[in-house]
Amino acid sequence: MFSLLGLPEEILLLIFSYLDSQALGRLSQVCRKLCHFAGKDTVWRRIARRCVNSGFTQQGTDTVSGISVKERVKVSQNWRKGRCRRETLLKWKCNLMPWIQLDGERLYISQAKDIRAYQLRSDNNGLHRQPVAIFSAHQDDVCRFVLTNSHIISGGGDGKIGLHKVHSSGSLQFSAHDQDVNCIDCQGGVIVSGSRDRTAKVWSLSLGRLGQCLHTIQTDDRVWSIAISPLLSSFVTGTACCRHVSPLRIWNLESGQLMTCLGTDFHRGAGVLDVFYETPFTLLSCGYDTYIRYWDLRTSTRKCVMEWEEPHDSALYCMQSDGNYMIASGSSYYGVVRLWDKRVKNCLHFYSLPSPTSSPVYSIRFNTKCLYAALASALHVLDFTSTDLQIRS
Repeated sequence: MFSLLGLPEEILLLIFSYLDSQALGRLSQVCRKLCHFAGKDTVWRRIARRCVNSGFTQQGTDTVSGISVKERVKVSQNWRKGRCRRETLLKWKCNLMPWIQLDGERLYISQAKDIRAYQLRSDNNGLHRQPVAIFSAHQDDVCRFVLTNSHIISGGGDGKIGLHKVHSSGSLQFSAHDQDVNCIDCQGGVIVSGSRDRTAKVWSLSLGRLGQCLHTIQTDDRVWSIAISPLLSSFVTGTACCRHVSPLRIWNLESGQLMTCLGTDFHRGAGVLDVFYETPFTLLSCGYDTYIRYWDLRTSTRKCVMEWEEPHDSALYCMQSDGNYMIASGSSYYGVVRLWDKRVKNCLHFYSLPSPTSSPVYSIRFNTKCLYAALASALHVLDFTSTDLQIRS
């Protein structure tokens, strides 16, 4: 008589990979051996790639380690249904415009002139109250900062760029712009920065040329956001849209020459506050015109391929993508965070985070378990792994 358990392991795993989550759940209740096979990562990979925020990119690359794919699929259902536990992690007295970054088990947040690193708690996805490190290099507030493997690179209101060693106390700074450094990015040994002084600049991060300006680009408009292409061949700037030029322009990283403009129908004042590449050929932008736009450089630079509108006509200050289907955005009023699925037009869920005044969401970052949002006077977390969940529809 034919026995399913008599099949080779690789054949069993191939068969199981075509089952849905309900069938796998029932199969795992048959016996211990089938339960063992039904829980393997290879079986759940196909299901996970269709889920929101499961740690898989559009290309199928798994970006998460240490958490089983099956567990990530379970938590993904909480993201899709809007089930989470809310908590305020940090509060401060003065209103700020904080920026945050996540790096493994640490969360970095700008607090006025400093950048503070906090260790994430493994038991409840909160923070240890005392920072494990404080990085200082500016005389004015930090506007934006990015992380590399070894450094934190920050731009400040003093017009300077700061370089901080992540694993030591060493920091240095150099004058970069005549006004605030509103945005900054770093990849492949190159820094790009944008400023209120209507310039974008390219800097060397290599030894012997550290802090040397390679190109100065006159954008004729205030630069609010900037991002380097993963191919390291170009970078995009998002400007205030106060001139008769597109607020989204792509520049050659090596020569500093303009390559192309994105879009043709932006309204005056529709500045781009956040922009980033998802892949070498696709990028997302958002800003004052209340839209998230998805651009595919392989199809057209004149019109985005998809767009999602903030339903309450609020400017969008920040956003992040899971690299696949989910986008999270932060609005300019009432601390509103929205979750979006690229496959549908309307947002999945929204959360209004508490604040003494109507605060924008200045920065958001998430992993497969939690979303962290920085408002003017507090840092909040939405924990989607908790068993004591609230449903927000």
